[in-house]
Amino acid sequence: MEHVAIDLGGRESQVCIRSEKGEVLLERRVTTSSLAKLLKLRPKSRVVVETCAEAFHVADSALELGHEVRVVPATLVRTLGVGARGVKTDERDARTLSEVSTRIDLPSVHVPSQASRERKSLCGMRDALVGSRTQLINTVRGWMRGRMLKPRSGKTETFAARVRQAVADKMELPTYVMRQLEAIEQMTVHILAADKELEALADKDPTCPRLMSVPGVGPVTAIRFVAALDMIKRFASVAQVQSYLGLTPGENSSSERKHRTGITKAGPPALRAALVQAAWAARRARGDHPMVRWSLEVEKRRGKHVAIVALARKLSAILFAMWRDGSFYNPKNDVGESAMTTP
Repeated sequence: MEHVAIDLGGRESQVCIRSEKGEVLLERRVTTSSLAKLLKLRPKSRVVVETCAEAFHVADSALELGHEVRVVPATLVRTLGVGARGVKTDERDARTLSEVSTRIDLPSVHVPSQASRERKSLCGMRDALVGSRTQLINTVRGWMRGRMLKPRSGKTETFAARVRQAVADKMELPTYVMRQLEAIEQMTVHILAADKELEALADKDPTCPRLMSVPGVGPVTAIRFVAALDMIKRFASVAQVQSYLGLTPGENSSSERKHRTGITKAGPPALRAALVQAAWAARRARGDHPMVRWSLEVEKRRGKHVAIVALARKLSAILFAMWRDGSFYNPKNDVGESAMTTP
């Protein structure tokens, strides 16, 4: 079996192909868009690429052609010798990856399905809109504070109208502030459209409606959870899911010194943030729920923020168990996997 290592680039990529014995068979630079044509001409091979924006598209093409695929984590390639001794070029990177592939079976990240990638893109672009609107709102708030003005409280969607109302009797809005308010209103329209798209997608999904029955979990959290895990059979236990999401405590121990740290924060940060927001939402809206009462007991011992993270970790366990077992959430039961009833 040949070993095809590709150092991917936006326009061009470096390819190094070796035989099983490690002999270099081909070494050349090709346009990234024509990699599928090159792979089509090769016998069944192991295709090795590093994680990057183009990696999964190339992986899909290689898998369709019957090749084995290894998408190597970017955090791992340096330990394999890429960029050793301060010398890093595309040619050296491709040679190193192909040479290592002939010696060991390189670990690969999960290649997500096309549906998973589309859902991540939808959520990510919505988050970008929300973040941009927040930046615009903050600039207007800063301008108002400098003039000792303050809009009345209200939802984000009504911010522009509340600013105009607060300023109306005192001064005329400068054109540069009006532009900001108009941009905020336009972004709000797009964000609402993205929210409706997410809600429709969640309603059609076979898993998301059940996940959304859990307190605090809405369409965004459900979609992100399903997109991140992608294939439920990838995980053998709740502990694996929580570790994957970076919600488990870390450790920094050596010899006789034992030291537990905060959560590792490994894995998808957007989903972890969504679970934390879901925990806050459950706390605000369902204060009498057993799950929330449990977190309040944790708060008495460890503080509010630790309790919220613990609740987010609990939510991840419940969502995983419901998806794995094909079960429905039963709020009458205690918290945990026992809170599930199989239909």
